Parts: sequence; structure tokens; C-alpha cells
Amino acid sequence: MVMEIGALFSLHCHIDALKPYRRTLGEHMPSAAIVRDQIEASLAHRIPSALTAPPRTIRPVTATGIVSIDAILDGGLPVGAITEVVGPECSGRTAFALSFVAGLTQSAKVCAWVDVSDTLHPESTAASGVDLTRLLWVRCGVSSPAYEELSPQQYEFSLPPKYLDPPPAKKGLHGGGFGPHPRNEVKGLSESISDFIRPEMFAPRCAEPQHRVRSKRNIFEPASQAPVRPSRNSTAICKPWSRIEQALRVTDLLLQGGGFSAIVVDMGSISPEYAARVPLATWFRYRAAAERTRTSILLLTQYFCAKSSAELLLRFAPSNALCEEATVFTGVENCVEVVRQRFTYASANVIPLRKPPQRANSAHWKSRTTWAGCR
Repeated sequence: MVMEIGALFSLHCHIDALKPYRRTLGEHMPSAAIVRDQIEASLAHRIPSALTAPPRTIRPVTATGIVSIDAILDGGLPVGAITEVVGPECSGRTAFALSFVAGLTQSAKVCAWVDVSDTLHPESTAASGVDLTRLLWVRCGVSSPAYEELSPQQYEFSLPPKYLDPPPAKKGLHGGGFGPHPRNEVKGLSESISDFIRPEMFAPRCAEPQHRVRSKRNIFEPASQAPVRPSRNSTAICKPWSRIEQALRVTDLLLQGGGFSAIVVDMGSISPEYAARVPLATWFRYRAAAERTRTSILLLTQYFCAKSSAELLLRFAPSNALCEEATVFTGVENCVEVVRQRFTYASANVIPLRKPPQRANSAHWKSRTTWAGCR
């Protein structure tokens, strides 16, 4: 016991003796903040703010015009990003996109609607509040009606005269004056001498070109229904991939040109097996171009196509008819769910002890007909 007390007393004496040296060492040793500032100053020409965490930036948003959806999206759709809207037919995708475009056009901004299947109705678009003078409507797979109404005679008169005049006749071998080509001399020789020889001796000359007779294929068609052939002014339904390629090229040109606040790529009527063939590099390129030009891209599909390139993914459920009247159709009720939202507002840095309440990720909104009136 006496030995332990002596050891503790000697240790205390050594600590007291080291106090002046510890105080002097603390005065000369810089703090961590000073060391960090010195390191960042020395690396400023290579890596600016090497040890400082970059501030978290939140993308600006644009309101969609639907209060319930803006509430769950913290204000609306992100600007300069891809928003993918997925859902079946008659789920409210087009009405949602028209509401978003209407708010932009009413604020004197220009938008574009790339219609892959040519399903946009201009009268309904104007009734939704869209300013058609500020909307570029691109109809894919549809030729210009101005050329469809022209007759073949009108096509000929529209050409320059030099293309209508027949070329002058060439004499001789290739126009050189050495006689016709030997192959042309024997044309019709078999028919001309067939009367002078016996039929069994008749044989075609090897120098004479022989015409191959093609047998007609038998096409069996049902007798009850006549075959439906697409007209010239109708969309090429049998070739959806050609219309998708045209829509992708047009969207590329619009993003490169800039000047559009929003571009809607309507692929809602395209089957998933065709929409899934679009390479992921295309959506990644659109994402980079939209971020550079500050353009909001709204993609309407039936299948998830953009994958990780989409900043916001909304899924629409089939709409339900409103049962407010017994005999009159008054509208539908739509339901939308937020599947993925990359950019969200950060909460406080204090971590609560209790589990916070779950955030709502779905919303309902009603779309009423014109004759239903205000309710």
C-alpha cells in the first residue's frame, strides 16, 4: 500500500514538471482549421477547395398546374432534367403533360411536342390552356399534305423544263458512230426466223437476253373482310421503329438548337418492345444536353426506358370514372405515384430519436369534362 502511494506521488510530480512544455507545445502547434486552410491554399491551382465539401445544390422546379402533384414534388418538375411519366392508356399522362405545357406557354415560353404516333388533338390542346402559337408540334411518320393533294401532272409542271425534254437519240456505238451494239442487233432474231425453221430446231440465241417469267404468289385473304391498306396520308403503323428514329433525331436537333423551355416526347402509344430498343446512351446524351440548355424533357411511355438518366420517375395508374351523375359522364380520377426522385430537399442536420413519419409519394387529382361545369 505504501509503495502504491509513493508511485502515484512520483507520477504526479512528473506531470507537473511537464506542464510548461505542454503549454509551450500547444502555443506553437496550429489548429486543424489553420492546417486545412494552408493545404487548400497550396493546392488551389490544382484542386480548388480540396478539403471543403461542395454545397448541395437543389435543381429549380417548374409548377405543373396540379396542386396535389406539386405538393408531393416540392413545387413541380425539375428544370434541366428528364422526367419520365409511365402508365397505360387512358391514365392521365397526356392531361398531365398538357397542364405542364400550358403553364409554360402562358408565361411567354416556347415548348415543343414531339408526337411519335400522331395522336395529339389540337382542339383539346387549346382547350387545356396551351397557347398554340408558342408550341412546336412535330408529327412523326406523316408526310406533308401539300404534296399529297397534287396530281402527277402537277408534279411534272413543277419540274424545270430541262428535266422534261427527252434526251437526244444517240447513233452508233454509245453515240460514237460505229454502229449499234451487237447485243441490240440480235434482238427479235428468233421471232423473225421462226417461220423458216422447224419448231423442234427452234432455240433462243445465247446473245439474246431471256426474260424470266415470275410466277404469281397466291395470297389467301378472308372473304368476310377486305384487306386494309394504309393510305399515303396515314401514319405508317407497320413501321413504328422508323417513327421512333425520326422522333429521336428531331429531339436531338431541338436540344442542340436550344430556346425551348420544355420538350415533350410522346411515346405513349408505342409498344414496350419497340420503346425498349432505344439505347441508354441516347437518354444519357439527352440528359447532358438538357442540363446544358436548361430544358425540361418530359417523356411519356408505357415502359421504363430512360432508367438512371431520368431525374424523376412518375407512374400513373388507370383512371377511374367519377360517379357523380347517374347518366352523365363528368370526368375521371387519376392517381400518380413518385417511384424515384433524385433531387430532394435536405432536412435538418439533427437526427431525431424517433422515426420520422413517412413522406407521401402518391397523389390523386380529378380531370372533369367541359360540360360538367364547376363543382
